[in-house]
Amino acid sequence: MRIIGGEHRGRRLVRWQDAGIRPLRDRVRTALFDTLGEAVRGAEVLDLFAGTGAVALEALSRGAARATLVDSSPQAIRIIRANAEALGYRERVEVIRGDAVRAVERLARQGRRFDLVFVGTPYSLPELATAALQALAAHAPLRPGAWVVVETFHKEEPADAFPPLRRVASRAYGETRLTYFRFGGEEGEG
Repeated sequence: MRIIGGEHRGRRLVRWQDAGIRPLRDRVRTALFDTLGEAVRGAEVLDLFAGTGAVALEALSRGAARATLVDSSPQAIRIIRANAEALGYRERVEVIRGDAVRAVERLARQGRRFDLVFVGTPYSLPELATAALQALAAHAPLRPGAWVVVETFHKEEPADAFPPLRRVASRAYGETRLTYFRFGGEEGEG
């Protein structure tokens, strides 16, 4: 696995085999960042169920300002830290080991606000995507116009709205589906 765009394009990430992690394939990450375009530049990124950290680290490579990565697996946390260190992003990355929903609640209480949130739940647990979207909608650690992107198995699709989050697009790529939500703002912005 490697970074596919930006300042670290082509750089390999730490091996993740046998960690029980399913990273987002390069083709799907390319589609994700092509869709987000310039919204990534200068963004504060929150990566829930971060796994290897590839999505948040890709965002940093493409110009995001900072990234907060959350995962409950100790092995995933070690991989994320190793990848951030290898890319020289240690100072721009915050790593939280714990439950994603509780992390959203805590970050909101701290007054943190994000421009881009990626929710990459395990395919076998689609209810975690719903719980994360409900927490993001209820606690809103988001800036106006923020993007929330949810990765699910291609046959699963989150509900259309978690007010004030509104679904604006959903696309399948092989076994993966990316569903895009916006926080406030008008449909089609960004």
